Amino acid sequence: SLLEIADDINKNAELQQLINQVQGNCAKDVFMTVARSIFADGINWGRVVALFHLAYRLIHKALTTNHLENIRTVISWVLQVIRERLYSWIERQGGWEGVIRGFSWWRTVAIVASVILVASFVYNRKTR
Repeated sequence: SLLEIADDINKNAELQQLINQVQGNCAKDVFMTVARSIFADGINWGRVVALFHLAYRLIHKALTTNHLENIRTVISWVLQVIRERLYSWIERQGGWEGVIRGFSWWRTVAIVASVILVASFVYNRKTR
């Protein structure tokens, strides 16, 4: 499940070290190097989630350090990775719906609620 994937991501010391490198030096080349390393052994939904986890960590840092200009930059980097590396694979999996096909209705509701909660948090932080 996505919760298990999230736990695995948080426990993955190598990934956390890579994330810390990006946080310390939020440069595009560092971000892209980390993104390439996430998908070095292939693409799966867990690794796609890891990419979004990386973006979440960077956006959270931008919010907490009041560097809101970095949010749009991080989003553009993620979109570039999706366009260049993931689009064809996601399409072959049935699109974004493919990630939730294997989950129960309640898990889907929980995921959607989580996305709405994060979006609300970002909106509220930005409008203060």
